[in-house]
Amino acid sequence: MESELRYYYGFEQYQQLINKLMQFSSLKHEGCFYEITTQYDHPNEKDSFYSKKIDGRFRVRCSKNIESGNSTAKISWKKRNSNSLKGIVNKEEEIEVNFNYDDYDNLDFLLENVIKMKKVESYERYRNVFDNKDIEIVVDKYPFGVALEIENKSKTKKAEETILYWIKKLGLKQENAYRLSWDDKYTELCKNQKIERFKHVKFGLPMPKVI
Repeated sequence: MESELRYYYGFEQYQQLINKLMQFSSLKHEGCFYEITTQYDHPNEKDSFYSKKIDGRFRVRCSKNIESGNSTAKISWKKRNSNSLKGIVNKEEEIEVNFNYDDYDNLDFLLENVIKMKKVESYERYRNVFDNKDIEIVVDKYPFGVALEIENKSKTKKAEETILYWIKKLGLKQENAYRLSWDDKYTELCKNQKIERFKHVKFGLPMPKVI
């Protein structure tokens, strides 16, 4: 079970957030990563992951450290349930499987052409990771704005206590967190700002902006 909270900001806050996290000696900066995430749907429409009944995301993510060039890749399944948005923090089912970065093309072929999964959407982002044994805090630059995500990693402490501890240290308020996913935020911005919604959210395309 994953427990987290997420906040959105305009691009002008990107470096400020990174600089603020750099000041905490208890956090290790793992670096900045370029990531591309592709989301697939079930081949049978009645079992769509995007239905209200399931409300899940099947994702393939490739990540490369922009300084060292080291790369990783994983398949992940993330699913909300009836209790996900209850309480102080988001609680979602999450399962991850790592695979070799160089095998992505073969995996994509199997998913689309053998299993017949549908490629629904994708997005790019730059992810800055700060962590210790209890917490992972990331600053993500999406094509439409910046997100700060605080996720519990402790195996011994209560997730809500760990997250609330860091919310306080960062001067945030729990009630200001955005409780839905990145694609919900992107869709909301497109609708409010009357901008075309792209299935593949990439830098350089006309995008709405978090204000």
